[in-house]
Amino acid sequence: MDRPRAQHLVPPTEDLARAAAAGDGAALEELLQTLRPEVLRRCGRFLPCREDAEEAAQDVLLQLARKIGTFEGRSRFSTWLHTVVANCCRQKYRELKRRAAEQPVPVADDRQADPRTTSVIAGSRLDLLEALDRLERERPHLVEPLVYRDICQLDYAEAAERAGVPLGTFKSRLHEARRQVRPWLADGS
Repeated sequence: MDRPRAQHLVPPTEDLARAAAAGDGAALEELLQTLRPEVLRRCGRFLPCREDAEEAAQDVLLQLARKIGTFEGRSRFSTWLHTVVANCCRQKYRELKRRAAEQPVPVADDRQADPRTTSVIAGSRLDLLEALDRLERERPHLVEPLVYRDICQLDYAEAAERAGVPLGTFKSRLHEARRQVRPWLADGS
């Protein structure tokens, strides 16, 4: 008996988001607290370094607090959140890349990366971020389908709705995006 009552006391994320969008400060605070671990996990999908993922997660929560009023509730809140996460992570990656380019190159270190301790997953995430960056420069209309479907793992209908295109157009763009990105990921360039 306590279980149904406890579930009733904790509003679902969707309800919290709607209340926060309507200006309820307490709902916004609870929403941010509830989402913090999930946002960090999602940022970790994009950024291999934990500190970078944590910074991006903070950016996501800040954006969420600032922009919650723009959430209209026409689609699920989780879909809206996926977009904010993807955009903040990609922005953080660009910022890190820019910072690295501006810093002087350190004196060459004789130590080479040890493949036994280098994360294949981290490398593949960086390759994917590079590929997304390149795709955005060359074919920007193909980025959203790839991010929504392959990274955020939204179902096709929800991803097409979020991208604002018919399902057939979405699938066509996704196919083309995958075709474009595949050789870049295979080459590592």
